[in-house]
Amino acid sequence: MSKIFVCGEGAVSPAGWGMAAFRDALERGEPLPTQELVRHGGPEPLRVRRVPPVPRGYTSLSHAPLRRTSPVAHHAVAAALEALGPDAAGLPSNSLHLGIVLCVMSGCVNYSRRFYDETLKDPATASPLIFPETVFNAPASHLASVLGTTGINYTIVGDPSTVLQGLALAADWLTSGRVDGCLVIGAEEVDWLTAEAIKLFDAKAQISEGAGALYLRREPRPGTAIQLRAVTNCHLFTKHQTRGQAAQRARGDLNPNGATHLLCDGLQGAPRMDHDEAAAWQDWTGGRFSIKMVMGEGLVAAAAWQCLAAVEALRQDKFSAATVSVVGCNQQAIAAQFARV
Repeated sequence: MSKIFVCGEGAVSPAGWGMAAFRDALERGEPLPTQELVRHGGPEPLRVRRVPPVPRGYTSLSHAPLRRTSPVAHHAVAAALEALGPDAAGLPSNSLHLGIVLCVMSGCVNYSRRFYDETLKDPATASPLIFPETVFNAPASHLASVLGTTGINYTIVGDPSTVLQGLALAADWLTSGRVDGCLVIGAEEVDWLTAEAIKLFDAKAQISEGAGALYLRREPRPGTAIQLRAVTNCHLFTKHQTRGQAAQRARGDLNPNGATHLLCDGLQGAPRMDHDEAAAWQDWTGGRFSIKMVMGEGLVAAAAWQCLAAVEALRQDKFSAATVSVVGCNQQAIAAQFARV
């Protein structure tokens, strides 16, 4: 991958709104507290990690198009604006050709559940006004509206591995000159439907919500230059290739190691979901950090947080390179590598 640089990062997480709260949580390295989420029709509430309320004076969500949007749109927009930083000023005049790649798994599940609940109860009174907020590309559309950009805008729907696919797609757009800069965002919101669904994979998994965003360009900003060095091929889970084999092949595409190299994996303390990735990286001898141990299973957002954790470690000069491993829950395994240059 030729000269693609991370020029900005943004985060919304159970730790709070913004990269400052995210960094504090990384430094502490302790699991964030959980909250109860009522499970409709269930015998007891679920335990989840939610994004805290928007702090007073927070202006990123004051735009009119965001008044009736879902939490996942709020998370995505806030993280994207933070990552974009001062380059947002060049968008209304179209002096900056910006690409947007939004990655989601469950997407706008709150509005979807509400819409279908109303429809099932009484189709005659179900509100059509909330239907536009149920579609997967609604958050990316709202982000483009807030930024005033008409550039290329994709939404990728899949398991958490799609974030790294988004990075590869953004790199291709930049290399081919289709855009001057590109935002890659992974975002999710909590709902009892997703919280209960994740329990089908592993009862010990705890769902969380939020977003992570990386802003990529072809030239670095002043200061520490962080390069997106590589993204592996996608290794699918099929009848001919198990999840464990796919994880092994993703690692083999990079095969990094050494004391100065960091691994940001997706382990979360849930044995069934962790098993294949843990086996693929069992002999790793470098540094290691598992962001889900702190933040919880944020699905696509968690994969974005893994990338942010890797970039933060490089910016602090703790490692020379960092690998992000994402073994998706039901689709594919993939890895990416960042390096300080």
